[in-house]
Amino acid sequence: MGKTMRDMDTPLPLRRETLAQLPDSITVPTYTRDDLTPGIVHIGLGNFHRAHQAWYLHRLMQAGEAHDWAIIGAGVRAYDAAMRDRLAAQDYLTTLIELTPASTSAEVTGGMIDYLPIEEGNGALIAAMGAPEIRIVSLTVTEGGYYIDPVSHGFDADHADIKHDAAHPAAPRTAFGAIIAALRARRDAGLPAFTVQSCDNLQGNGAIVRQTVVGLARLSDPELADWIEANSSFPNSMVDCIVPATGPTEIALARDFGIDDAAPVSHENFRQWVIEDDFCAGRPAWEKVGATLTDDVHSYEAMKIRILNGGHQVIANVGELLGCTTIADCMADADIAAFFRKVERDGIVPYVDAVPGMAPVDYLDLIERRFANPAIKDTTRRVAFDGSSRHTGFILPIVREAVAAGGSTEALALVEALWARMCAGTREDGGVIEANDPFWDELHACALAAKTRPAAWLEQAHLYGDLAENTVFSEAFTGWLSAIWKDGSRATLRAFAT
Repeated sequence: MGKTMRDMDTPLPLRRETLAQLPDSITVPTYTRDDLTPGIVHIGLGNFHRAHQAWYLHRLMQAGEAHDWAIIGAGVRAYDAAMRDRLAAQDYLTTLIELTPASTSAEVTGGMIDYLPIEEGNGALIAAMGAPEIRIVSLTVTEGGYYIDPVSHGFDADHADIKHDAAHPAAPRTAFGAIIAALRARRDAGLPAFTVQSCDNLQGNGAIVRQTVVGLARLSDPELADWIEANSSFPNSMVDCIVPATGPTEIALARDFGIDDAAPVSHENFRQWVIEDDFCAGRPAWEKVGATLTDDVHSYEAMKIRILNGGHQVIANVGELLGCTTIADCMADADIAAFFRKVERDGIVPYVDAVPGMAPVDYLDLIERRFANPAIKDTTRRVAFDGSSRHTGFILPIVREAVAAGGSTEALALVEALWARMCAGTREDGGVIEANDPFWDELHACALAAKTRPAAWLEQAHLYGDLAENTVFSEAFTGWLSAIWKDGSRATLRAFAT
């Protein structure tokens, strides 16, 4: 008779030796982890990677494939050490908890076999990426982690981290500096280059990571930059799965399944991964477990980034202002839900092309259902974090396209006005919104100035470029921000929706 959760008095610590003792309802690795050898170094090993890229690899391994593509985790920031300690203590295993409105299920994944020490100069990381068996270096370092100038969208060579790495290429501070140092070592040893694969929510993420790696290399070694450009590959991809941050609730969920996991991951019951098939040193057969390999990643990523990621920014800021804790709470609020639908329909969907099997309005219906899933405790605060990168990446490109096409910018002007109001740092009920952006101090000062002079917000040229000079957009923004301060966010949403 199989084991059940009721048979267990206390949750079992997640370890290799306890896998066979877990309840039968939990799927565990069927492959022998001692047989796994590394093929991927992943930098920025957070929840999304473990619920997405690592899950696809795990599924391949469950099918008896890709056992020479195991993942070595890595990080370049001091705070990554805490995650390394948690995962090392449980043999790099992860509990994934799938949440639907009606049920939950759990599985343990084991495709990660090591996590490099976090150290100044990143010597261990450089050495690992220099090993011949590593054929892919992948990254999830957030949208704001690629050293992009927010206005020109070119490489930001003036950032302090970049200047450091250009001056100290053998002891870099950034992931990209470490990648360059490893590629230099491979070239000098006569080894082939590896693929650099971004898994972040950036349109053209492969082109962007190429821009950063080659741009940084060129600052210190132009010949190496040419070699990288000629020999490495940087595939574009679109990634999609809603993965909340882990807290006490998620740890308790794992314990309810009989697992004592210090870093479990919860996720929705939807995943999508669309990948450009451009890998200079081979790749796992991800398409066998549901990934889409295509030459047209752009259309898929434009739909997802504009409707989903842009949609997150549409509701998260007003959700913070109105005290909605989660994205599902926002969608349960009739005023926010109506606002979301109208902004998407009038301001975003007209600038999204269809992809095979999916029209933009049908994708919007799918996103509404996913956002409304009450089992996913995705906080508005997490989604609203780093608006200076997310608005410039997800919302403002649509504004510029609408301006160029002579279309309406009314809806997105209201979205930007709500962001400005949120950055003033107080909710409608008087509660404090804590700092939630790497540039919060500057945003907060501009937001307070914009209370009486709305143009002050749009004059942040590093965010808005010349949009402040567009009369139609700036007048719409001024009108909405003035109304928000005068009448309140909820009344303004209702005025917009009618």
